[in-house]
Amino acid sequence: MSNKDVVFALVTFLHDLFTAIWIGGLLTLTLSVVPAAKSSMGMGPQTKALLQAIQDRMSRLVYVSIAGLIVTGLLQANQNDAFTGLFSADNDYSLVLALKHVLVIAMVLITLIRSLGLKKWNLAVPAKEKLSARLLVTNLALGVGVLLLSGVSAALAR
Repeated sequence: MSNKDVVFALVTFLHDLFTAIWIGGLLTLTLSVVPAAKSSMGMGPQTKALLQAIQDRMSRLVYVSIAGLIVTGLLQANQNDAFTGLFSADNDYSLVLALKHVLVIAMVLITLIRSLGLKKWNLAVPAKEKLSARLLVTNLALGVGVLLLSGVSAALAR
């Protein structure tokens, strides 16, 4: 294995790890943690405090993952001859990556709104909680879309 192959393998590993942290965290939070907390503890102040603490910890991991995904994604894309630039539609591979990047940008915006914006908005608590839950589910759906497009781009890269 050449040094170039080792570096590419490491970059791919890190990209996959950052993806697992972010989208896996969304899946776990949405499908397991929140429903389990609500059903076992109700939605009293302790549950809300627990879910807020989990969100605060996850936000830090997600921010690191977003930065890591940008760096490793650029390194990966530059290794593929079919890549013709960010948001390019010159071929199927570049078009799929462009669509994937649009979804990722939407995910980043939703993440920032949930972790930073909602705290600053002057909304009633029930409305804020409902909006936060809807944004979480939306981000999960976008994340699944990103994974699907990643699979398509991997197939096209062969």
